[in-house]
Amino acid sequence: MALGWTPVGIDSPLPVGTPVKPDERLSWPKTIGVGAQHVVAMFGATFVFPIIMGLDPNLAIMMSGVCTILFLLIVSGKVPSYLGTSASFVGAVVAIRAAGGTTANVTGAILVAGATLAIVGIIVHLVGGQAVRRVLPPVVSGAVVMLIGFNLAPVVAGVYWPQDPGVALTVMAFTILAAVAFRGFFSRIAVFLALIFGFVLSWVLDEVLGPITSATGSGEVTTHMRVDLSGVQDAAWFGLPTLHAPEFQLQFILLALPGVIALIAENTGHVRAVSEMTGQDLDPYLGRALFADGFGTALSSAVGGSPTTTYAENIGVMAATRVYSTAAYYVAAIVAILLGLIPKFGAIVSATPGGVLGGITVVLYGMIGLLGAKIWIENRVDFGNPVNLVPIAAAIIIGIGNVSISFGNDFELSGIALGSIVAIVAYHLARLAAPKRLREPLL
Repeated sequence: MALGWTPVGIDSPLPVGTPVKPDERLSWPKTIGVGAQHVVAMFGATFVFPIIMGLDPNLAIMMSGVCTILFLLIVSGKVPSYLGTSASFVGAVVAIRAAGGTTANVTGAILVAGATLAIVGIIVHLVGGQAVRRVLPPVVSGAVVMLIGFNLAPVVAGVYWPQDPGVALTVMAFTILAAVAFRGFFSRIAVFLALIFGFVLSWVLDEVLGPITSATGSGEVTTHMRVDLSGVQDAAWFGLPTLHAPEFQLQFILLALPGVIALIAENTGHVRAVSEMTGQDLDPYLGRALFADGFGTALSSAVGGSPTTTYAENIGVMAATRVYSTAAYYVAAIVAILLGLIPKFGAIVSATPGGVLGGITVVLYGMIGLLGAKIWIENRVDFGNPVNLVPIAAAIIIGIGNVSISFGNDFELSGIALGSIVAIVAYHLARLAAPKRLREPLL
């Protein structure tokens, strides 16, 4: 794609509600303004999720900009999108670390998942988008997304919330109120605003009440300040984030692979949402979008960064502004790359108190889980049909309850991985065994 856009609204303002197409742009000052909105929209989650996964937030935001540019090039500028940090692998990362895995093991597992998604994208591009729905009908993809979110409930209860229950409860309440009471754009960045609110609240409590005695992230009970900014003073103003090579272990890779299903669902939903907003048929670009996201995830993980995905937050910006110009996304990507080169900025984010994360994650994890229900509702999944009900019920309980099954002494499937396998395999077996009257069409 040539990096050129047709200027619109330069000589005279566009009529209210007139959309700006992906291959068009407003004046550069206005384009930069819209790009800045995209940065703010993706900012909170793109920083929060790396912190939760124990990855470098500076590297995450820098690679999100790099991967966004690659995505736009791969889809020939037809699918405006920002690739922020994916939440689909949070559960897998928690499980990998609980099993003794290192950060290199985490990024190695996610890299393989990203490569798998890229391969799926190539297949979809060659055979058509129908293949996705045949293998992963909404009843299955919704179940996988749901168990990915709800499997994380023990992390909130056992790791973040106990660090400062009062702050966690207050931040949770603020997040809920911000999401529903704030208007327009501010309601879409409720998580980011909650992060700032919780940070300031914790600092004020330190100044007024002094240290708190509670569990740290490692579970050790100590007396400490809620906000520790010692790392900020040592961080440089400019510099490259810390890069590291991934390491690969099969047992950890299998934990990460179910995240691919969630990414397929997210990307498919994104392409269809943008298609509806722009009035353009983007189905021919679904395979490219899947490949681009998979390639971005693999590339980011290869240097120690976070997995990527198309961001619903940025769809909200497009819906609010009616500006679909990919020029704004290039602006956002460049700003993200520059922010990633400021280690001091990342150190401030990394100092986010555990109680603040507790209040945010209790909402975020639940929202991830409920996205699965949203997939079911939008596709009118009939749970009166036992083909849908029985295998999916089993898969969800296995995933949420972290049920495990061992194969020999060295290999185990559990939680998200086992639940996802059951959802896919058991559903298709049940459908194959069911009488014809219970077999719903897959397309």
